[in-house]
Amino acid sequence: MRSTLETQLKDLNREVLRMGQLVSDMVEKAVRSLAQQDLALAQQVIDSDDEIDRLLIAIEMRCLQVMALQQPMARDLRAVGTSLKVVTDLERVADHATDIAEVTLRLNGEPLIKPLIDIPRMASLAQEMVRDALEAFVQQDEAAARAMIARDHEMDGLYKAVFDELVEMMEQNPQVVRQATYLLHVAGWLERIGDHATNLGEWTIYQLTGELSDLNT
Repeated sequence: MRSTLETQLKDLNREVLRMGQLVSDMVEKAVRSLAQQDLALAQQVIDSDDEIDRLLIAIEMRCLQVMALQQPMARDLRAVGTSLKVVTDLERVADHATDIAEVTLRLNGEPLIKPLIDIPRMASLAQEMVRDALEAFVQQDEAAARAMIARDHEMDGLYKAVFDELVEMMEQNPQVVRQATYLLHVAGWLERIGDHATNLGEWTIYQLTGELSDLNT
């Protein structure tokens, strides 16, 4: 029975990691579609969201089956519960990537009011945080989870820089307000992705210690 449970938990981790990799790719492609005004790439991101939704349901069903058939206890039960929480955050990251891709479609090739610099930096950091959070989850590494969470301050700093710059541009030139507002939304969604990554780290720490704390402060 124990051997079967361990095998199923490993399989579950692989599925969560696969979902995380797909979600991370969506974030990168969404921001690239915006920076390059690539409508086809944006549509590809939007279409990928259906696959993420299917994966979410499949993993949730697998978690429920493990709980029903294997009746895990203590840390094993936390592992299954954590997987349920992790995939929920990953699905929301995918939603934000889709939101960004939809902005690309709304702009429809409209020239950008400025070259994107900090927004791609935010996207890169968001990907790194999600990737590191998943690695900490799979490796059961509390120290790595805490180190990843600490990077959220860097994300907040980038968001503030984007926010301040775009607000100043809107104050100086009302003609850019529409696009600048879209870009503010994009930055906000990327900042939220960083928050979801910190959630992943917090759930990993909970799985290992049994203590759930809000470390995103």
